[in-house]
Amino acid sequence: MSADKHPAAKVRITDKAKAALSVQNYAPRPPIDGVQIVELKRFNDDGGAITELGRLTAGMHGQLAGFEVKQVNYSELEPGAIKAYHMHHRQTDVWYVPPCDKLLLVLHDCRQGSPTVGATMRLVMGDGKDRLVRIPPGVAHGTRNLAATRGRIIYLVDVQFSADPKECDEGRLPWDFLGADIWEVVRG
Repeated sequence: MSADKHPAAKVRITDKAKAALSVQNYAPRPPIDGVQIVELKRFNDDGGAITELGRLTAGMHGQLAGFEVKQVNYSELEPGAIKAYHMHHRQTDVWYVPPCDKLLLVLHDCRQGSPTVGATMRLVMGDGKDRLVRIPPGVAHGTRNLAATRGRIIYLVDVQFSADPKECDEGRLPWDFLGADIWEVVRG
């Protein structure tokens, strides 16, 4: 009898296939210290949907302990565009990507002395999910639009932006700081 008639029976495969075979790891990767992911609830009805991004009391976000919203920003990325990397010394970012968009968010811990220094995280934002991602100061971050349409980010920050070089809290790293392949879709 063939293996498909007995689900517990093991199929023999060629040596070439055995040498190339791997098992994908579906376990969640350990997060970067201080990065917080908040899954949000989306309420749908026959007329549309609503997602609550947060409740504020005197600027303090109810789901992000200690995070006081000082500015709310909106950003757009053209299809395939990469916007990377930037990092802040004082500012915390909280990102939201609408579920109809699909962006790859790459985070890298540049904080000397951090328990996760040098760790990198890749997260797909949007893509049918509603969630917030808290990015602490010293964690470099950037994004690539994986969709065929313009992508959008709504983000909250706890330091107001200043373009004055004496006050600006934003620094940049090269887009390929972690290698150009970090931005590629994982195949396989």
